[in-house]
Amino acid sequence: MATVNLSDYKPLSLSNADEYSIGIVVSEWNDFVTFNMRDGAIEVLQKEGIRKENIKVFYVPGAFELSFAAMQMCKSNRFAAVIAIGCVIRGETPHFDYVCSAVAHGIKDCNVLTKTPTIFCVLTDDTKEQSIARSGGALGNKGIEAAVTAIKMIQFNNKV
Repeated sequence: MATVNLSDYKPLSLSNADEYSIGIVVSEWNDFVTFNMRDGAIEVLQKEGIRKENIKVFYVPGAFELSFAAMQMCKSNRFAAVIAIGCVIRGETPHFDYVCSAVAHGIKDCNVLTKTPTIFCVLTDDTKEQSIARSGGALGNKGIEAAVTAIKMIQFNNKV
């Protein structure tokens, strides 16, 4: 369990953020969680100087579809980074394990098969309450952390 507020970060003070284009793909499943993370990510990206028109948001039905969408976005070469936002909450069957594993591997594939950093912003929680706590609740907003990570990975990519 996280012990710090995920929303706490130090502004990055980017000099060329207005040049970055960021793609965000959001799962509509568990939208009471994913839309909060989307909003947190967009807010931070704009605070860091990325222009609103350079943030493109796409939607997919569920977390399983994030891998396909993220890969297509990476292959388009339109984005300096892609953020994949989803939420899978454990149920009574092994479905949770299969979906979480597939999504994690799919996002990993985007990172190793393309030159576009793809950020894993998928909550894999046991309960609805845990997801709410990590999407704007008591433990902050994982979308904020994903936005900061995307910017840092863009900077890394620009250095190598």
